[in-house]
Amino acid sequence: MAVRGAVPEVIWARPERTGRGPKPAYTRDDIAAAAVRIADAQGLDAVSMRHVAAELGCGTMSLYNYVPRKEDLYELMVDAVSAEHARWEPSGDWRADMRRVAGQTRELMRRHPWLPRLMSPVYGFSPNALRYLEHCLACLDPLEAPYGTKLEFIALLNGMVTTYVRNELDTAERVRALPWSEDEENAVRIAYLGSRIASGAYPRMAAAFAEDAGPIDLEAVFERAVERVLDAFDPERGAR
Repeated sequence: MAVRGAVPEVIWARPERTGRGPKPAYTRDDIAAAAVRIADAQGLDAVSMRHVAAELGCGTMSLYNYVPRKEDLYELMVDAVSAEHARWEPSGDWRADMRRVAGQTRELMRRHPWLPRLMSPVYGFSPNALRYLEHCLACLDPLEAPYGTKLEFIALLNGMVTTYVRNELDTAERVRALPWSEDEENAVRIAYLGSRIASGAYPRMAAAFAEDAGPIDLEAVFERAVERVLDAFDPERGAR
């Protein structure tokens, strides 16, 4: 079994398989695809070296010749799904292009509900993640700002999308676990909230609900959140 030493290593700097012997039976792409299938079907907690090995039809210990640690497996998974980011010729309108990036990232996380749990700078420099960042920077060419500011912008936009989708997924998971319908749950909670607002103890909340009693348009909320991130880095909006 390949064991990592005390010196930090990057999985991408390692050969596909260590040790002598016949040609490797699997590639990192094979291993990543198997892990992604498991995570998509059963959730991230179901991903283990044993489970991935069973999916591939190999022994658990032999898998360590390809992937030394579970953290490396996670990195392979993030890179694999990062390949699903579409890349297009930038339009010259950086705001429009980054809106498209945000929407695409949201859909990617919805297809792979485990992905928000692994969104970390640690996994941000894999081959496909670097291609994604390079594409985003190309979309931001018309924006007059230092590259450091542009990278900060990309990170902030990704963070907002990740948080938003994580909330969507957590809410959907909670609804699935309810012993009654979502409408029944909401009716009880709205009734309770209404009683608290009517008590007079929360005048500002009362004013807020009087201004807009809902229901909340979650798609519009997402679009406004994206626009506010764009505005924060738009020099023309800042000047106004």
